[in-house]
Amino acid sequence: MKIYPVPMVPGPTSVPERVLRAAMINYGSADLEPEFFTHYLATEKKLQQLLGTQNRVVVQTGEGMLALWSALKSTLQPGDKVLAVSSGIFGTGIGEMAKSIGCEVRTIKHDYNGAANNFEEIERQVQEFRPKMITAVHCETPSGVMNPLQELGELKQKYNVPLLYVDAVASVGGEYVEVDKHHIDLCLGGSQKVLSAPANSAFLSVSEQAWNVAEKIGYVGYDALLPFREAPEKRYFPYSPSWVNLEQLSEAASIILEDGLDDTIRRHRYNAAKVLSNMKAMGYRPFVEESEFAASTVSAFYIPEGMEWDSFDKSLRQKGLAVGGSYGELAGKIFRLGHMGSQSDTTLIDQALEILQQVPH
Repeated sequence: MKIYPVPMVPGPTSVPERVLRAAMINYGSADLEPEFFTHYLATEKKLQQLLGTQNRVVVQTGEGMLALWSALKSTLQPGDKVLAVSSGIFGTGIGEMAKSIGCEVRTIKHDYNGAANNFEEIERQVQEFRPKMITAVHCETPSGVMNPLQELGELKQKYNVPLLYVDAVASVGGEYVEVDKHHIDLCLGGSQKVLSAPANSAFLSVSEQAWNVAEKIGYVGYDALLPFREAPEKRYFPYSPSWVNLEQLSEAASIILEDGLDDTIRRHRYNAAKVLSNMKAMGYRPFVEESEFAASTVSAFYIPEGMEWDSFDKSLRQKGLAVGGSYGELAGKIFRLGHMGSQSDTTLIDQALEILQQVPH
């Protein structure tokens, strides 16, 4: 396997040595050792700080997508109404996930290079459709868009929508999520983006309202949410947790909190602005034209005119820079720089910009 000296992919991000070292211990049985449950609750407190919530935070063994499915399948049943607010591939995809459960889904689509901020239309649909759940994505990784959350929380409260579901996998730790302030019932995260841990842990905050809904649904399965409601206190998890995964996630969260969440977010915003201004100066065209909607964790740019993605990617990798392409209808049109977590580093970004200046564009 080739290791690229300038990793700027939009996740999984480069894992710091401190987080790697957390996996070099032969931990005991997570099912049997009291210390595991103490560590689980301590990790939960760290994640609560990153998410801005007092709600229970569940940590599951699996990649971030596990949390997305867990929240949907645990709180929805066939016939439930879901309003999917989308400005990208994941926003639309969550609506498709709800459809697969048998839900009645309406998707409000926005341009992929702009934020999901047509709140007049969203409010009209909430009034007319009366959904059980509103879904949204905070950071649309495939397109580099950061969507506002405050207004969705206000609409949820105004119209008594039972559940607000937010995918914050690519934002938590690098941008303010503020779960409690924005009345988010289910907020989903993953270990492999801003936290820069391996892609082995999913986590989600769960409001009391969401727990009560999950109780009524009674979903059972590996991804079921309900068994975690009192698991650490009762010292009984629905399956054997991965202690090593938990410790890596805990170390990753500690790095952010020791640096200070405010300072970490400030660094992400500064580096995002630096990438945008320098790339524009070099002649690269940003995909998100209005900078207020540009994500602080990932930036997207059009592939240079006359070039194919494969050849452009190859030219960058030959010089040691690894970036990401995109998916779906954006595949072959844009590329992405992941300046999140360990990769939100000025030296690394300078190296990436130097290489991007050197290649034909």
